[in-house]
Amino acid sequence: MDRQNRQIRGLSSMATRQILAELAEHIGQAHGIPVDFEAGGGVAIAQRVRDGAAGDVAVLAEGALAKLAAEGHVLAATVRPLWVSQVVAAVPSGAPVPALAGEADLRAALLGARRIAYSTGPSGTALIELIARLGLADTLGDRLVQAPPGVPVGTLLTSGQADLALQQHSELMDLPGVFVVGPLPGETAIASTFSGAVMAASDDPESARTVLDLLGSAAGAAIARARGMRAVSV
Repeated sequence: MDRQNRQIRGLSSMATRQILAELAEHIGQAHGIPVDFEAGGGVAIAQRVRDGAAGDVAVLAEGALAKLAAEGHVLAATVRPLWVSQVVAAVPSGAPVPALAGEADLRAALLGARRIAYSTGPSGTALIELIARLGLADTLGDRLVQAPPGVPVGTLLTSGQADLALQQHSELMDLPGVFVVGPLPGETAIASTFSGAVMAASDDPESARTVLDLLGSAAGAAIARARGMRAVSV
């Protein structure tokens, strides 16, 4: 295949899949570079990169990508933060909407929920740590429902398996049957940074670096904002 027309392949976690799908289309149309991203559970995608999966660009939570860089699976010099995502609370559409003005409101919402859905990955880990910090780990332990890797937490709301969900805004916004209440308040806020890097397995690291630069462009910032994230200020 002619290098100019070679498709750049990417791997990403689910939280950024919609941003990357729109950016891939933009890059193809505006810059003539064919790009395709495959999304999956962040832990599983990181393991695939570790196992030598074919690809050019990886976009994952910054902690996961830093580990891959330290292990030599992505090129450390290319690692760059891209977008920040807030964890939000959501309920089924039509359900009572809890207040989230402060920590007391969040505690009341958690204690009032029958089942609380959350995700795998860094946001899920941070949520469990927050619940422990609030002293609610024992009280809420049996009510916590973790969505399987790669499964949107919002589906647990629409299926009736949970009546409160906490996950990245990008994962919960615009889902039919789901109402986003808002970000967690004050010092309980949880934010995750997603970073990109050129994979060590890339056959075309120069083009991969170009695509990575385009992900961090003004167009990337605008698309990220529309999908519930904000660009990292560098």
